[in-house]
Amino acid sequence: MQHGNLLKVSQIARYDSGKGAAGTEIMAYDAKTQKAFVTNGAVSGFDILSFADLESGKFTEVASQKRLLLADFGVEDVKDITSIAVHPTRDLVAISAARNDKTDKGYIVFVNKNGGFLSSVQVGSLPDMVTFTPDGTKALVANEGEPSQDYSVDPEGSISVIDVTGAPAGFTAKELTFSEDLIDDKVRVSSRGSKLEQLEPEYITVSADSRTAYVAMQENNAIATIDLVEEKIVSVKGLGVIDHSVEGNEMDAIKDGEIKIEKQPILTYHLPDAISTFTVGGNEYIITPNEGDTRDWDAYSEEKKVGKLGEIELKAENYAGYTQEELDAFDVGLLEDFKVTTESGYNEETGKYEALYGFGGRSFSIFNAETMELVYDSGNEFETITKEAAPEYFNSDNEEVAKDDRSNSKGPEPETAVTGVINGKTYAFIALERFGGIMVYDVSNPASPSFVSLLSSRDFSVTQFAGDLEGDDAGKFAGDVSPEGLQFIPANQSPTGKALLAATHEVSGTVAVYQFE
Repeated sequence: MQHGNLLKVSQIARYDSGKGAAGTEIMAYDAKTQKAFVTNGAVSGFDILSFADLESGKFTEVASQKRLLLADFGVEDVKDITSIAVHPTRDLVAISAARNDKTDKGYIVFVNKNGGFLSSVQVGSLPDMVTFTPDGTKALVANEGEPSQDYSVDPEGSISVIDVTGAPAGFTAKELTFSEDLIDDKVRVSSRGSKLEQLEPEYITVSADSRTAYVAMQENNAIATIDLVEEKIVSVKGLGVIDHSVEGNEMDAIKDGEIKIEKQPILTYHLPDAISTFTVGGNEYIITPNEGDTRDWDAYSEEKKVGKLGEIELKAENYAGYTQEELDAFDVGLLEDFKVTTESGYNEETGKYEALYGFGGRSFSIFNAETMELVYDSGNEFETITKEAAPEYFNSDNEEVAKDDRSNSKGPEPETAVTGVINGKTYAFIALERFGGIMVYDVSNPASPSFVSLLSSRDFSVTQFAGDLEGDDAGKFAGDVSPEGLQFIPANQSPTGKALLAATHEVSGTVAVYQFE
């Protein structure tokens, strides 16, 4: 399915891990060898694919050349692969691996591009993402430091910096930790535990000059800035909220089987996941897919439906689009199933909630990387576009096709974003995890992006998730479902000579490769 026609797009290849859910999650591409490295969480390993035979005008079923397991490398007590990255010039691939007990320190495993083990380096707790700097001198790791389910342990999040200029056997990690003086007032640190325990680095993007890294801290609704020259954390800045009472920010917040995109007395935190940077006119920008996430563990959860909150008395001072008279007349019962945080909007003196704060903006935003000021937000466009393109599948889940199923939670749920240049124009690609599509925007003017196309190779005729399928049963899950990671391949690095976008789909365990003309 393609909606929009400003770019000619075709799916030219597909890889099926044969493992169903978690069979593919994150992919890294090496232009020199034309190999793709894909994490396979279902087997605690990764697959090496070849894109060398991809051709324009021909659909190719890609096969795995080699499948390697973490157990093959002798790294003990490690099960979950979270990320993979390819060095820009050297014969080096980095894999982030969390321990069986995620609160223990994890590892970065280094292999060559044939999958041969080189070394491993211990890093912080729950390494969730690894990337190389564009100049190839460092590997950077976001150590999320999630708490245990019973909250008996809650490690502090950190950033690991690994100097990779020497021989792999000599790689060591420097761990950068946070301090309270770096945290501004907008950062979400009102959950259980100390401020520093709550900071959870999720994803890293690096400036083109390799001097600065920006780290998404999803649950904290913040971005940390890292000085890579001095190797120190500079700041942690909160991203603020999106006011859904304002024109252009309307949303469907009610799960009733109908499409009703309308203004609501709801404020949502951006809570971005996989961010990306791009440069226009000499200025660096950060693009955030505003997915949403919560601290939701056995021993503590901030998430609750509006109908379970207790007394609510909304105040107009919290919203730009309502008068107090309108709020007094508003039937909050309509939102009884909408999920909000218990940590915001509560007045301790009155014992009432005076504002409703939800998770994830259902949009993408662009921030000035230097000032962290908001430049643009797409508002209600994702829901408006999917309503027009696929009304019967509006706000469907990734595990079941059911119209309006996700409206009371995080809607289409933008998961990840990448950017790339095609014929001199800069485009942003934003994956919608639940709906199962990819939004394409022209961001050549960061203050005024324009929608280009909606891509999806999900087969919506399959209406029910079939579970964790393996082997012959895996084919029962049709199409590419739940894009988790995106990899843009520019024309000068592409085997076809034209720009490609590879999307790893977590639920179907597949990779879809799209070509742009």
